[in-house]
Amino acid sequence: MSASASSNTSAPVLNSAVGRRLRELRLEQGHSQAEFARRLGISPAYLNLIEKGKRTVQLPLLWKALGLLHVEPEPFIGSLGAQRVEDGLAQLLDEPLLRSLNLDADELASLSAEPRAVTTITTLFNLYKNTRSQLDNLLYQLSQQEADKKARSVSHTETESGSLRFDYSPLDEVTDFLEANDNFFGAIEEAAARVRAEAALPRRVNSEQLGRTLERYGIVVQELTASAGSVVRRYDPGLGRLEIGAELSESRKKFDLGHVLGLRLLDELGLYHAAMSEYTAKHQETLKLLKVHLANYFAGALLMPYGDFFSETQAQRYDVERLARTFEVSYEAAAHRITNLGDPQRRGVPMHFLRVDIGGNISKRYSATGLRFPGALGSCPKWVVHTAFLTPSVISKQFSVMPDGTSYFCFAKVTAVAVQGSLARGTVYSIGLGTHAEDAHHLAYADEHPRWARERAHKIGIPVGITCRFCERPDCNQRAAPSYKFAFNPSELVKKDNFFSPVLDSDAELKEETAASSRKLPILPER
Repeated sequence: MSASASSNTSAPVLNSAVGRRLRELRLEQGHSQAEFARRLGISPAYLNLIEKGKRTVQLPLLWKALGLLHVEPEPFIGSLGAQRVEDGLAQLLDEPLLRSLNLDADELASLSAEPRAVTTITTLFNLYKNTRSQLDNLLYQLSQQEADKKARSVSHTETESGSLRFDYSPLDEVTDFLEANDNFFGAIEEAAARVRAEAALPRRVNSEQLGRTLERYGIVVQELTASAGSVVRRYDPGLGRLEIGAELSESRKKFDLGHVLGLRLLDELGLYHAAMSEYTAKHQETLKLLKVHLANYFAGALLMPYGDFFSETQAQRYDVERLARTFEVSYEAAAHRITNLGDPQRRGVPMHFLRVDIGGNISKRYSATGLRFPGALGSCPKWVVHTAFLTPSVISKQFSVMPDGTSYFCFAKVTAVAVQGSLARGTVYSIGLGTHAEDAHHLAYADEHPRWARERAHKIGIPVGITCRFCERPDCNQRAAPSYKFAFNPSELVKKDNFFSPVLDSDAELKEETAASSRKLPILPER
């Protein structure tokens, strides 16, 4: 091959490398293509061709561009041989699917200069991974059910609790992780206690005291600008700067300050790594969600120290409103903290927790009582956490009896925050807590109810289920859908008080009598 041919072959490669690197530097420093082209004295279209490697960069123009980017020529030229793959794409190189497509680092590096393409590819690939994970989980559950059927008949409890989990999501994985750890993390409790002691924080901490505590750890607190939109908190760990919304309530502001300090210490003290050391997540998002949760856990431990909170919980008999006032936190934060009382030496009453909106959607959940929550199939409208919306000014309470006889004492309170005087613009939630019916006497809320006894369950308990699709109650007047437990056999002859309630063998006698009577009707002559 001639020297000229070799030069012609390598020129496009060099042009592409120079253009791509200029684009990377421009984007890293936040320059728009139009503005950068104006400062170079060329058109945006010509700059676009240069960045795509379709035009040669003349040396005077290159030196001018590097001057605007504050980059010396020598390190710039040295960086051309090393193509940098965007972090999100780099993580995909180890994925079996991409390995099977024979994509190498150079090919992926060429996409790094196209931020929208990178975002689209990584998002679609992670969506694929999550969907595949859900499918794998479903297939596993089906195989387990098939194995159980061969060994024994499937129990009502397993079926109703929804052993087939069709939509196992990162949020479900977080819930399972917390339940596996009893929602208690001793190392984080100890770290929060040390921070309180070193900063000499009182029982009732205010946001100013927390702000000074953050400064001790190199974090400066500032107010967010009015242009932040719906963002209420922005933390830059590299700069040690926390921006927080000025309109936040005192309780929310304190919790957010505690959360950011938790993020700092989770990394600085290795707490996050220690908690995750023996855990393998099925979803990529799960690890970030767990870090958020553990930082929230730290905030709760900082505002409501375990020993003090445990003593008050016992003395006030789980009165969430009084606990919230004692520690000057929100009702939801105090309810959350109750579920953290899993220290083997000072263990609280096992509780389940859920937060539900007015549309019936469960956005937070945790269970230490064995109560199972539905996935995306809708929950039982008989639960007190739903009926609480009927009486939002008081705490609603009830004994709940599941189809298998398992019983709970549950209570719920509606919390609302209006925006511009409108609840539709703000937030409305029902916060529900519950424990085993046998433990109800530990709770102040059960004092006005009769003492629980299984023989009186049918009189004082409300029949509930998990979700209509897996509920085995044949006569619920609030059914929203047929149950998979029964054949859906609507009859024109027998009507129950709910259209979706199945007509069973016990109803057959009435159905047969009705059918027989219809056969005995005289045949009217034709006219």
